[in-house]
Amino acid sequence: MHKHLPKIYYFINKFDLKELQTINKSVSIIYRNYEKSVDEKTINLIKKYCKKNKQKIFISNNFKIAIKLKLDGLYIPSFNRVLNTHNYSKPLNFHIIGSAHNEMEIRIKENQGCELVFLSPIFKIKKQKTFLNIIKFNKISLYKKVPLIALGGINNENLKKINILRCVGFAGISWIKKNGLNKFRPLLKV
Repeated sequence: MHKHLPKIYYFINKFDLKELQTINKSVSIIYRNYEKSVDEKTINLIKKYCKKNKQKIFISNNFKIAIKLKLDGLYIPSFNRVLNTHNYSKPLNFHIIGSAHNEMEIRIKENQGCELVFLSPIFKIKKQKTFLNIIKFNKISLYKKVPLIALGGINNENLKKINILRCVGFAGISWIKKNGLNKFRPLLKV
């Protein structure tokens, strides 16, 4: 099931062609913008760009739009604890992924039908005082059936530590945007 999902994910909140062109083609895009209402025109521009470059595109928190616009899947953020995806029929090759911060939230994501869960923050970040670490992350991953993606605080100093995490990939925002994924070519093999 998760074998067909990408290893690296990048979060965006608008259509910026220059930004998207710096991102490696093997990286999937997750569109999330909680400040504005969903603009189908923007989503279609991102979808068109991603389809042209054979990248997967996910939208955050909007199952109906994801189905209507024939996107690759849905991303369910950690704060969404009520969305029941089992009530909807989903097309073939449609993936549901989500994020969590602890074991309880991972269970919620499993119940929501997520095939992958982004567990964060792995490393120290400015926005949050607490973070998991390699040991806690690996301990949590031992007992979970759903594959995990590392998220949060990934940078040049701790990139090599991803190899010792029990995860199937990683995701980022600022560091990937800054580097355009040129620094870790060996991790891009899908």
